[in-house]
Amino acid sequence: MKRIVSWFGANPLRPAIACIALILVLGSFAPIFTPPREDRNWYPYLSHTTDVTINTDDFAVTPVSDWSYDWGRETATTYTEASYRFDQLRNVWFMIEPQPGSQLAAHTLLLFEFEGDRLLGLTIEARREEGEEYDALRGQFNAFELTYIWASARDLLIRRAVMLDHEVFVYPVAITDAQNRMLLANLLHRTESLETQPRYYNTVVSNCTNELAKAAGFSWAPAYILTGRSDEYLFRRGVIPGESFDDAHRRSDVTTFVQSLNQAPPQVFDAELLAELRRRFEQ
Repeated sequence: MKRIVSWFGANPLRPAIACIALILVLGSFAPIFTPPREDRNWYPYLSHTTDVTINTDDFAVTPVSDWSYDWGRETATTYTEASYRFDQLRNVWFMIEPQPGSQLAAHTLLLFEFEGDRLLGLTIEARREEGEEYDALRGQFNAFELTYIWASARDLLIRRAVMLDHEVFVYPVAITDAQNRMLLANLLHRTESLETQPRYYNTVVSNCTNELAKAAGFSWAPAYILTGRSDEYLFRRGVIPGESFDDAHRRSDVTTFVQSLNQAPPQVFDAELLAELRRRFEQ
């Protein structure tokens, strides 16, 4: 204790500096102890809370994001409503968007394919405020709320391949019809719960990938944090089919194909994308 007192006494500014440092540390941890909220000034794409209605045989989702994009910008902010029957679910597709500059970081999404070549997509995001940038370190300390955004396939893919100029990969998911429906139902229920019980995003335990894994009933794996390896991990588990991961990865690269469909309307986009994916994976 004497050493501490003498250290402070050696320079009259040291107590003030220590107090400022303590205030900054406590301030950085303050969000951990505050409840998540819905009433912030959200970044526009993340501003809508999804309303889900789930019945025994069908469900409805509103709003469904169906924005349009060009290189580096948004061109229209359209929303639609969507309703589907569970027994019309045909396939699930796993989508991954590697983050530039890192082989270990990626954003993961799902596309649900329904009868009639209809696609409904889901992206799970850190809900940022207007002008706020995503930061993985801050994401560990309740800096962002969690949001589930249901969207058209065109919105999710064009946003990434065209507006952001990122690579996008889409893989078939080799699980049973019953597992497909369970996964969809679980994600709808998790979306519904956010309407009344906001939650925090967390880089380690509640990110885009491990939220999907929880809904699928998968046990924890390092790839749920090192999300850039999530597709390779799913291949090793047999969830993504193929003779080799390199072959599956090559077939799944739809970046250029999606860019060529930038001006296609939603119905045409879904049909063209599914036709190309079926051709590549010989479904």
